[in-house]
Amino acid sequence: MKSRLPIEQIIKILQQDLPTLFEQDISYDIYTADIYFQDPVNKFKYKFNYRIIFWTLRFHARLFFTEIYFDLHEVYQSDPDTIIAKWTVRGVLRVPWKARIFFNGYSTYKLNQDNLIYEHIDTWDRSPREILQQFWQKGEDEI
Repeated sequence: MKSRLPIEQIIKILQQDLPTLFEQDISYDIYTADIYFQDPVNKFKYKFNYRIIFWTLRFHARLFFTEIYFDLHEVYQSDPDTIIAKWTVRGVLRVPWKARIFFNGYSTYKLNQDNLIYEHIDTWDRSPREILQQFWQKGEDEI
């Protein structure tokens, strides 16, 4: 039987993993095998699919962006079984007009009795449609 990780350790792993998720893979040891993930465009279950979403994020980041950042603002325990991570995604698209993408969000992670994450829900500050519309706007010089 695996020993129960302290919540502080889960928070530390998220603080290490999230800022570089567009460049390198995350640690999957803190998630259950049947992790449920949901954001405004995706909804699925199981660690295999969870791994694919992170692989897809890295693939699309390299393919479609000259610069992309996941700015992690804070990670904290909001309830005994809940961790919140607040973040911003910003980047420059690989198009001649250098369109910029920018949106804020937060991730809600639910923990089971073994302190493993069994649910990850992302909330964005704008709709997927609003984010896609940024792709057609001319970018500024500063990111």
